[in-house]
Amino acid sequence: MPEMERVELIRGIEKARGARVITLFYGDRQIAGTSIADDALRPLYDHLLSIAEDSSSNGKPQKIDLILYTRGGAVETPWKIVTKIRQFSSELAVTIPFRAYSAGTMIALGADKILMSPMSELGPIDPSLQIQPGALGNPFLIPDPGVEDVAAYVTFLTRRAGISDQAPLAETVKVLAEHLTPTLLGRLERTYSHIRLVARKLLSLVNPPYPEASIDAISEALTEKMYAHGHGIGVNEAAELGLRAERMEPSLESLVWQLYLDYEAALKLGTTADPEGYFPDNATNFYEESDAVGVFMESRDASHQFCGKIQLQRIRQAPNPLNLNISMPLNLPASIQPQDIPAELQQVIQRMLEQALPELQRMVESEIARQAPAQGSHARWIGGVWRQVR
Repeated sequence: MPEMERVELIRGIEKARGARVITLFYGDRQIAGTSIADDALRPLYDHLLSIAEDSSSNGKPQKIDLILYTRGGAVETPWKIVTKIRQFSSELAVTIPFRAYSAGTMIALGADKILMSPMSELGPIDPSLQIQPGALGNPFLIPDPGVEDVAAYVTFLTRRAGISDQAPLAETVKVLAEHLTPTLLGRLERTYSHIRLVARKLLSLVNPPYPEASIDAISEALTEKMYAHGHGIGVNEAAELGLRAERMEPSLESLVWQLYLDYEAALKLGTTADPEGYFPDNATNFYEESDAVGVFMESRDASHQFCGKIQLQRIRQAPNPLNLNISMPLNLPASIQPQDIPAELQQVIQRMLEQALPELQRMVESEIARQAPAQGSHARWIGGVWRQVR
């Protein structure tokens, strides 16, 4: 869909809602995932300033709808996004066409209204830390330990396994400490406390205010009582939890879904989740996309995109150090004897062979490495930056 058709969809949603619309769509491709972070605050401010100019001509702040798609991100960013939008709006609604997990759910907590469809999903906000396996010298370290994972381990020991004696309990908890250092456990606890605090603060911004009991119940449910981080919370369950979530009107739902489908195509969300699918054959170890887009932030007046290069590399098992002994015998015609070759020419031939041998060895080593067993792949963004494209 051409960009101006997307702008017309945004205008149609604004007309239906009587509010200004900002879209924020994060890509979640396996090889090119993006997540909520502070770098979105700068382009967001441009959109808010544009909306403020309209507000000054009308004499009152605008209602703002944030249409959001994300699998999550930095836990410190949702508070910043919500409070900045609220400084420019009289009412904030968050519209969820499909997914708004983790940090995306936290943003929704700060909205006066959460608009959802049968496809929409919020999620738990229990935090986890992304850690490279072996980063702390332990090859068994899980890559994304969560606070609730740690708490569930202790609960399993005391309730399910029935360990009540302090000595054996201390020994089993020691196993946990061998995998998660005291410093890391402290960081998990700080993150957990931060999540609960921010969840309460976000809920306290909502108009009309939530009762204190509802704030307690919602924050507890989303941080502790969802036992799978990937649990999808639909509109009915969100309302049962006490959130101000409601089903979109059919006409609005249709417009929002059309907008989602366009971003889905632009962000290539439908591409394969298997990294191996990007390599045309087993001999190819590199895949690259130039001018890839990882995030869209748009309103009717402007468009910002997070752009960069995506590089995917197949990781192969490194061969053992090679001890190659390559010789290149010089086979002369029977009519020519080595002693008949002039000394100067012999020296030239010897130098040529000496120069060729290292290159030949490098080529052999390279070919062995190319055919080594694949151990997976590694993807990364290179030079990713926000750009204003309209």
